[in-house]
Amino acid sequence: MLNKLTFTQKQSELMGLLKSGKLHRLNLLEGSVRSGKTWISLILWAAWVSQRPTDHAYMMCAKTLQTLKRNCLMPLQDLVGINHFTFSLSTKEGKLFGRKILLEGANDERSENKIRGLTLGGAYCDELTLFPQPFFAMLLSRLSVSGAKLIATTNPDVPTHWLKKEYIDKKDVDMLTIKFLIDDNTTLPKDYIASIKKEYTGVFYERFIRGCWVAAQGVCYPQFADDPARYIIDTPPDDIMFVTIGGDFGGNNSAHTLNATGYLRGFKSIVTLDEYYRKETITPQQLETDFCNFIEGVCRRWKCTDVYLDSAEQLLIKGVRLAAQKRGIKVIIHNARKGSINGRILFYNRLIAADRYKIVSCCKHTIEAFQTAIWTPDTTVEKRLDDGSINIDSLDAQEYSTEKYMSRLIDAERRS
Repeated sequence: MLNKLTFTQKQSELMGLLKSGKLHRLNLLEGSVRSGKTWISLILWAAWVSQRPTDHAYMMCAKTLQTLKRNCLMPLQDLVGINHFTFSLSTKEGKLFGRKILLEGANDERSENKIRGLTLGGAYCDELTLFPQPFFAMLLSRLSVSGAKLIATTNPDVPTHWLKKEYIDKKDVDMLTIKFLIDDNTTLPKDYIASIKKEYTGVFYERFIRGCWVAAQGVCYPQFADDPARYIIDTPPDDIMFVTIGGDFGGNNSAHTLNATGYLRGFKSIVTLDEYYRKETITPQQLETDFCNFIEGVCRRWKCTDVYLDSAEQLLIKGVRLAAQKRGIKVIIHNARKGSINGRILFYNRLIAADRYKIVSCCKHTIEAFQTAIWTPDTTVEKRLDDGSINIDSLDAQEYSTEKYMSRLIDAERRS
């Protein structure tokens, strides 16, 4: 139970604020990864809710319900026990110390409609910078019960983010902001902390290790750009388990691209083995032939059963799929997942920083793409520049090839 837990000094200070009645209406725990902020926020939430009236409704929310389950609901159940906390994603409700807990996802601008008309006694938000601002504004208006509070966590984002500008920096907002850094988490071994710090570089190091609200600028992959030779190899390694292929379709001054990625035993690292790049205008039939030739060539050299192609071009995908079937190429052609581009950039920066990404020297276009990709300058919208002046298409293909295994590759690093 909660009274038997051991806290770090920073966590004890936070719990002391609860005991002394010094929490604010809004309470934000922000800072670096692995700093212990989510763990202590759940304890703070549970302890606070246990003191509140049982006739109020409370809410826990995250970007998606699945994220909420993974990051918060299951860990909270482990902390307080199943006798004190139960939940159901299908009904979007839970019970915490006898209090009704509503569960919600804040995945887009329309999410605010989900919580209109509610009266809440308190709310918990996981990774608040990922929320749409209208949802958060509506949530605050629902905290109308006397003494209602919000407890939230987040990693830093751009300095122009609505959370920073409209809440953290506003002196007239009743908000407590507490920064947690990885070095505050004295429960972690020092060698583990050192390893985590090596996983991040550039803007991601500033945010996720130093806990700073900074804008992305300059090159997207600074370590690769500074020393590309460190990541380039002349021959593929021998211990490749299997290969996946990702592909992007060209148009409007962009290129058709395919990238083959090999996974080394134990998911210890990945390597870009081969690429296809063609920018000139070609017929759909020629595209199908080129794509099938590349896929067939990869399958002859390595074990490859899965191909992930840009889901925006369904007609072209169908054409390639039929052409592959006619040629007897035994692969499954999927729609690419196309997750957050910035999340994909973070993933490759983590692998690069940990020296877990290599690229065979024949992949000239992909090498150049990693060297030259930059953040869009002079804008408050944080995104990779994609105006046709630099090769983003090879990066898209490379990212599509690995999206299914990104979390597994990160987990493998943590286990090593």
